[in-house]
Amino acid sequence: MVRVLAVADEVVEQLWTSYIQQIEVDLILAAGDLPYDYLEHLSNALDRPCVFVPGNHDPDLTGYTNVRGLWTKSGIPTRWPGPAGGVNADGRVVDAAGLRIAGIGGSIRYNRGPNQWTERQQARRVRRMARLAGWRHLRDGRGVDVLLTHSPPKDCGDRDDPPHRGFACLHDAVRRLEPPLMLHGHIHPHGEPTPDRQLASTRVVNVVGYHVMEIPSRGQEAKNAR
Repeated sequence: MVRVLAVADEVVEQLWTSYIQQIEVDLILAAGDLPYDYLEHLSNALDRPCVFVPGNHDPDLTGYTNVRGLWTKSGIPTRWPGPAGGVNADGRVVDAAGLRIAGIGGSIRYNRGPNQWTERQQARRVRRMARLAGWRHLRDGRGVDVLLTHSPPKDCGDRDDPPHRGFACLHDAVRRLEPPLMLHGHIHPHGEPTPDRQLASTRVVNVVGYHVMEIPSRGQEAKNAR
């Protein structure tokens, strides 16, 4: 079991205090729309890695490349605007703290801001990420433990207003990856309960604010199956 601090969208003032020292986790998973200095603080205070996807209010992180610690964009050395030490899982498959995480950031397009995608664009990104996960599975037999997204799937905890509609293509991501757990943000509860939802065998959790949870790793299953 991997103990995880999952955060999204709302800065929790309590986590800026010494209370953070009472939380014992192996990994931080961030589902977007949080200040990057907040993510850096959590990672430093807990001395644990942070894997994140960007939200629609986060800076555009596309086009940046890290080669031996040097960040470049379009071949020009630059400063990466993301959180220091954080791992951007957007469109990628990342292994961290014993978990395999597939990430898809951003929201449905509703204006010209960064990290916004049409349904068609996001579907292409989902297919590309699913292929990466499939190649990794063929190589080592491991499936995805967590699908980490900013937006929820359509009709699965989303809202009717244009900025907060979910992506239909995330249903396809769940079908293809079959992750036991999907974590998302973007939908603020505003005092309303946010019960977990189920898509086939995948539990869908809104982690706005923060949640501490234990997640089983499928890596051991793959190892035992060999």
